[in-house]
Amino acid sequence: MTAAGGGEGFSVGVETMSRVGEIEAALGAVRERLDAACRDAGRDPSEVSLLPVTKFFPESDARILYDLGCREFGESREQEATAKIEAFRAAVTDPSVRWHMIGHLQRNKAKAIAHWAYAIHSVDSERLVGALGRAATAALDAGERSDPLRVLLQVSLDGDPHRGGAAIADLEHLAAQVQSSPGLEYRGLMAVPPIDADPDAAFEELQNIHARLRREHPDATELSAGMTNDLEHAVRHGSTCVRVGTAVLGSRPITSK
Repeated sequence: MTAAGGGEGFSVGVETMSRVGEIEAALGAVRERLDAACRDAGRDPSEVSLLPVTKFFPESDARILYDLGCREFGESREQEATAKIEAFRAAVTDPSVRWHMIGHLQRNKAKAIAHWAYAIHSVDSERLVGALGRAATAALDAGERSDPLRVLLQVSLDGDPHRGGAAIADLEHLAAQVQSSPGLEYRGLMAVPPIDADPDAAFEELQNIHARLRREHPDATELSAGMTNDLEHAVRHGSTCVRVGTAVLGSRPITSK
């Protein structure tokens, strides 16, 4: 589809406007869902943030979300995220934008994410805490960060090591290790319900674990829980951050490795 004298530019513009409309409608619908979930749970909607997950989607989608008022984004693969954030920052110089690492992270990637991550939601081992602590401290010393890297510990609710997450029995030790690392700040927990689990039961267990840990770490108030299919259940059980990709941006355009 072209216009006289417009060549391919008009076609590209139409596609871009179509994508803007798609994302705007989807984002609005998710915001309405989240507000309704908060009302049903007797909670103030301001207590729960929406974290659009831009992993597998192009940088242009992140810029559309930014234009629609989003200032925080979730990524899960370091190499993809680093390139995307570099391109985004070349176009948008707003210091209020925050990028969250929500996926599994190998220790050798700690230095890279220390350059761009506001927070990481998926810390689950002593060795990763150590690597992140060293990387964040070096970034602070070099003036590449202005504040510590915020850490959420990922909880394994089913004990399956292949799905990521720390054992429940190890959480207190890991929280103390994070809190004692100068470059890190312990902020709370994250979990994904086990496959085929009752989401209400899973999130209730997570909420109880979080409450126990807060006795020793009262400032660690964040609970990252709930995605496209289960955000209402998570809000009912204390989530402060829902991580939503599919309902906002659609099916993944890139196949996950």
